[in-house]
Amino acid sequence: MIRIALAQQDFPVGDMAGNMVRAQQCIAEAIAGGAHLVLFPEMAISGYPPEDLLLRPGFMHQCLAVMDILTRSVSGIDVVIGHPWQSGRQRFNAVSWLREGRVIGRYCKQLLPNYAVFDERRYFAAGSGPLVVDLHGCKIATLICEDAWDPGPPLMARAAGAELLLVPNASPFRENKLADRLAVFNSRHEDCGLPMVYCNLVGGQDELVFDGRSMLMDGDGLFSIRADPCKEELIMTCFEPASGHLYFDGCENSQFAASDEVLETEDINRCVYTILVRGLRDYVAKNGFSDVVIGLSGGIDSALTLVLAADALGATHVHAVMMPSRHTSGLSLELARQQAELLGVDYREISIEPAYEALLGTLEVSFEGCRADATEENLQARVRGNLLMALSNKFGWLVLATGNKSELAVGYSTIYGDMCGGFSPLRDCLKTRVYDLSNYRNSVSPAIPQAVIERPPSAELAPNQLDQDSLPEYDLLDQILYRYIEQDWSISDIVAAGFNEPVVRRVAAMVIRNEYKRRQGAPGVRITSRAFGRDRRYPITSGWHEDHAGKVQPD
Repeated sequence: MIRIALAQQDFPVGDMAGNMVRAQQCIAEAIAGGAHLVLFPEMAISGYPPEDLLLRPGFMHQCLAVMDILTRSVSGIDVVIGHPWQSGRQRFNAVSWLREGRVIGRYCKQLLPNYAVFDERRYFAAGSGPLVVDLHGCKIATLICEDAWDPGPPLMARAAGAELLLVPNASPFRENKLADRLAVFNSRHEDCGLPMVYCNLVGGQDELVFDGRSMLMDGDGLFSIRADPCKEELIMTCFEPASGHLYFDGCENSQFAASDEVLETEDINRCVYTILVRGLRDYVAKNGFSDVVIGLSGGIDSALTLVLAADALGATHVHAVMMPSRHTSGLSLELARQQAELLGVDYREISIEPAYEALLGTLEVSFEGCRADATEENLQARVRGNLLMALSNKFGWLVLATGNKSELAVGYSTIYGDMCGGFSPLRDCLKTRVYDLSNYRNSVSPAIPQAVIERPPSAELAPNQLDQDSLPEYDLLDQILYRYIEQDWSISDIVAAGFNEPVVRRVAAMVIRNEYKRRQGAPGVRITSRAFGRDRRYPITSGWHEDHAGKVQPD
């Protein structure tokens, strides 16, 4: 029997010295637990993704220096750990197999993802050939993440005699990612039939959140999974080479199930909420902040942002500011006070009227003869943004923007106003998702007054204003946005699916027109397959629009 420890941990980008210490602690714990081998995630030494830090000679030098120190410290256990590796002028996404103070094998990732949020071909050369190492008479191969998504590298490992596959990963969360992983491993079972040990990274890195959920796939193609996302732990597993039996340590009768049975237990709202909390917590802490400040309006977006912050950081580190104007309803004030009291966060009210009146007076001559329009509405939002940034500057609190993906998509937000902030937790959540998450959170414990969820959404920047005065109903809008942004459907395809053509064209035009706003917005947690930011890179300046598709033919 071979005992394998999976270091499902958070290894922050750029903290090579800290990551080495964390690795050494895991190694010591694995030895104490009787493990023969400890498997770390992809790029554990540097963190993932280090992006253009890889182009800095000093960064690579420190990675190599830390790996040298770690290698010499290894004794009494085998260690398989991911790190960037440089050979001559080429860099590789590599894992090293360490044993008794030396590297006995090194594997370089063969398949370099260059889609969605991944840019590995920008930095790395592709490796070639398998790495198969004998451990107590068992032939064990190592792949890296994407290598397991294609039959080539696993089949190559099997041809080299492998009996077990180790798959270190830095695989970020998005909706349906678990289903995709299981489907891929089902395919690998059909290809090569080898049992597989999958170890994934945990933690938030800018907009990405790595969800862990390390798993085992046995020789029959059945799965056993650590289902709680984002949980850091050293997971002990056992492999019996003679029988091919693979299980979590202490659970010889580990529950293995087919992929569809595993997915039946997935609660997507619980999972997404956990991801948002982890992403927010890590962004705040890893960037040196302890407290956050939020403009609390009595509406659902700021209410959900507030409870996310309280869950992520603790109520004592969250500051809510209600900034009423002449258009703020008494209900909004009451609901904001109720929620702040319910969560136990610091709460204050600062009227924007004096500053707003002063700005209107300053602009009176310039605006003479002009009717009131969105300019005066946006002015209110920018006063609020200024107040939040002043509190941030004075007390060192990070401002959280509260906008959702639906608003950002169509530009229903004020640049330098409600968009201002250092982080935007709901940036990738459509409005309908905001409602789903709010109801989910209230099912755990009271957190958002029910009246906040039930009231019609309004920016309250003009008398009797409702969001649906300017936008389609969110149920309809989000269906169009999902198809247009996340699925890349054309306007004609969306119309053919039964949606009103003028509405679809209007929504698409708003999405294109507001790219410049999104480019200046705060980063936020990615939860979908096409988030604004590194996932979806559209030009601000472009003469192309949907009507041009297919209409211009070359001579």
